[in-house]
Amino acid sequence: MLTIEQIRAARALLDWSQQDLAEHADLSQTGIARIENGTNKPNSKTLKKIEAAFDRANIEFIGTSGLRKRSGQINIYNGPEEFVKFLIKVYEDLRELPENEREVVVNNVSEDLFIKWEGEYVQTHQNRMNEIKARYRIIVQEGDTNFTADEYANYRWLNKEKFNSISYYIYGDTAALINFKADTVRVYAIHSKDIAEFYKREFDSVWSETTDPIK
Repeated sequence: MLTIEQIRAARALLDWSQQDLAEHADLSQTGIARIENGTNKPNSKTLKKIEAAFDRANIEFIGTSGLRKRSGQINIYNGPEEFVKFLIKVYEDLRELPENEREVVVNNVSEDLFIKWEGEYVQTHQNRMNEIKARYRIIVQEGDTNFTADEYANYRWLNKEKFNSISYYIYGDTAALINFKADTVRVYAIHSKDIAEFYKREFDSVWSETTDPIK
């Protein structure tokens, strides 16, 4: 079980204030303060929220006293609920970046599939991306006119012959491959600066071959 010492240490490693942790864990700053000063013993549900917040920030806990920041790891998200968790992770990661670095590039996109698997989270996600002034460049198949995120995204068409069924979604130091299937969706999120930069270069190369869509 997560200890008070580990919570404090994890905050220090991430340079998070108590308010930062509260926002990431959907708790109150007062509640976090009481947990850390020992005046309130958290229940298992609260601890799971705190641990999940740190997990999304790539903090791994070791036993009852240790922790470390993961690097170069892969997180796999299976199914619609996990897909939404991935998008929440995108928002939280982007929010921590300087505004001029909040760019996301996405290739082989069908917004119909994103909307299908996001479900009721679609509008929330779009509102959040607008709120933090994220900028998207999105490549869709030639002829596709579903530009649902056009408030903050620049869409371009790619020739159908060059279009692929596996989407990739790149931001910050994360490169995610998204496999949409008939009955589920699976995301492989690779947290590696080198790999993210490779896919970014790959995206820029493909982007140079795209055309402006006819709206």
